Amino acid sequence: MGELPQLPSQDPGLDSGLDVVVSGLVFHDLVLGLPTAPRPGTEVWAGDSAESPGGIANFAVALARLGLRTGLAAVFGDDHFGNSIWQRLETGEGIDLTHSRKVEGWPTPLTVALAYDNDRALVTRGTTPPLTADDLLPTPPVAKAVAAHIGPWGNDWLAKAKASGSLVFADVGWDPAEQWDPAVLDQLEHCDVFLPNADEAMHYTRTASPADALHQLAERVPVVVVSDGANGALAIDACSGEEIAVPAYVVPAVDTTGAGDVFAAGFIAATLWDLPLADRVRFGALVAALSVTRLGGADAAPTWAEIEAWQHRNPSDGAIDALLSAQLGR
Repeated sequence: MGELPQLPSQDPGLDSGLDVVVSGLVFHDLVLGLPTAPRPGTEVWAGDSAESPGGIANFAVALARLGLRTGLAAVFGDDHFGNSIWQRLETGEGIDLTHSRKVEGWPTPLTVALAYDNDRALVTRGTTPPLTADDLLPTPPVAKAVAAHIGPWGNDWLAKAKASGSLVFADVGWDPAEQWDPAVLDQLEHCDVFLPNADEAMHYTRTASPADALHQLAERVPVVVVSDGANGALAIDACSGEEIAVPAYVVPAVDTTGAGDVFAAGFIAATLWDLPLADRVRFGALVAALSVTRLGGADAAPTWAEIEAWQHRNPSDGAIDALLSAQLGR
């Protein structure tokens, strides 16, 4: 199998005690399950709703629920939403918020997700945070891996993390201006793995198919994984030439909010368990599939108990049974 760069030996005195450090925007998500899309001049009653931390918190919660010691560097508004999310992440999920900050007078971003027809549309209210990831992480803590949503704001801390020996994973979010500036991809210079979804990958590379985007991105970063919802995922290890396609798990989808982040978290966890590329993608696909069966982003990320329950219901899935057996018996 293709190999990611090996972690160099690190000074135990610098060990932060963290497996993964993630950084990006945190949102308060309100998800409404709708029977149909809303239309002007009409009223649609939601059959269900959920409130959950969102954005980069999807990453952090999914990683923590998989048993990884997770730190989050993000800005929170010192308001009702920000304080509530902070408490849920720190107390409820055990996420280390040492490198996060509360800022008075800055409103925590809010996203309303409208879930219908096995997909969702998002409406977000937010402003640029007063502190960047580089402000929060002038010296990144030593960790096995770091993960970030890259964007036009820059992420110099990723280069520092890579230099200290961390594996660097990157994702990219939706561009509200829909300009898809290719310069954003310059940040991949400091990344080991890039995990965009198919739409993002095609927009940023100006390509017409996920496969074309995958190959173009492989010229920039050692490992690329393109998730494509119900179509599964594609991955390539540019160092070894290994290329795979993994189908999606068929589940009754309720809400896809945060599924891409949960997929990426599963892939990161499986990478740190030193699994082959195909098994990393399969595990990411499984945890993402389980997450879409409930409303919410971070709160829908599966726990090991839920993964074990799925294994018991699907004992014939030999492709991932050995992986789950090994991890559940860890």
